[in-house]
Amino acid sequence: MKIKPLGDKILVKRLEAESKTASGIFLPEGAKEKPQQAKVIAVGEGKVLDSGERAKPTLKKGDTIILSKWGGTELKLEGEDYIVMSEEEVLAVVE
Repeated sequence: MKIKPLGDKILVKRLEAESKTASGIFLPEGAKEKPQQAKVIAVGEGKVLDSGERAKPTLKKGDTIILSKWGGTELKLEGEDYIVMSEEEVLAVVE
């Protein structure tokens, strides 16, 4: 199934949560926090400005981003978890 975000929306997939601490202790599933890094899977055409023109998206497919723990709308497609969110909700791009 293909998903094409609309407007300034993006489709992202959270990166895997850390399974052990820096000191080497393995974490059980219940103790893991939601990762705040995600990979951009698809990008919309951009936001429509008041002038009627379309602003180009800042992000591109493949970018790694930082997002808030509770941002966007979570959905499940073909057994995979994704998040649809607006570009404005992205906190930073990892370079």
